[in-house]
Amino acid sequence: MPGAIRIAVIDYDAGNTLSVTRALEKVGARVDLTSDPDRVRSADAVVLPGVGAFGDCMKKLRERGMDLACREVFRSGKPFLGVCVALQVIFEGSEESPGAEGLGLLPGGVRRFKGGDLKVPHMGWNELRLVRDHPVLDGLDGEAFYFVHSFYPEPAEAGDLVGETEYGVRFCAAAGRENLIAVQFHPEKSSGAGLRLYENFLAWSRML
Repeated sequence: MPGAIRIAVIDYDAGNTLSVTRALEKVGARVDLTSDPDRVRSADAVVLPGVGAFGDCMKKLRERGMDLACREVFRSGKPFLGVCVALQVIFEGSEESPGAEGLGLLPGGVRRFKGGDLKVPHMGWNELRLVRDHPVLDGLDGEAFYFVHSFYPEPAEAGDLVGETEYGVRFCAAAGRENLIAVQFHPEKSSGAGLRLYENFLAWSRML
């Protein structure tokens, strides 16, 4: 519709871009699925999906110039949502891919679940507990979301932690600051709670 905000979904062969795009469209967003960094920069809000290994995702982002575009979007103050491994790549590095630099939008690193009696990867439905309020997670404290991952971030600054989930340890399932919010789980696979998150992101994008 004329005057509607445009949300760019970054297309970098990340695996879950189409399902994220469809979920956003379902809640009424005007979505631009794009592999063009300039269209990402010019969008009103940005979503970075992600599936796969930390190092592979960063390599694909760098090859397309999307690493620079993501940093510019963050600095610009535009609403920025990261999904699944995108929560990990917003940090500085990961045990999964030693030597691979993350986007470094937030200080901290990414650790592997230790295993033991736990099955790794952590796969299935689990409960999100908010550490602090955030508009994108409004009404979602205690809701169950769908996870598939073997690694989790450890923010260096406590204020960047937004939500936690329990799986052998309490781990960071949502983090962010200012115009950035990222979640480890898959909202697009999380039924009504996931759609509520995307609705919240759309509303937040109109406010910022």
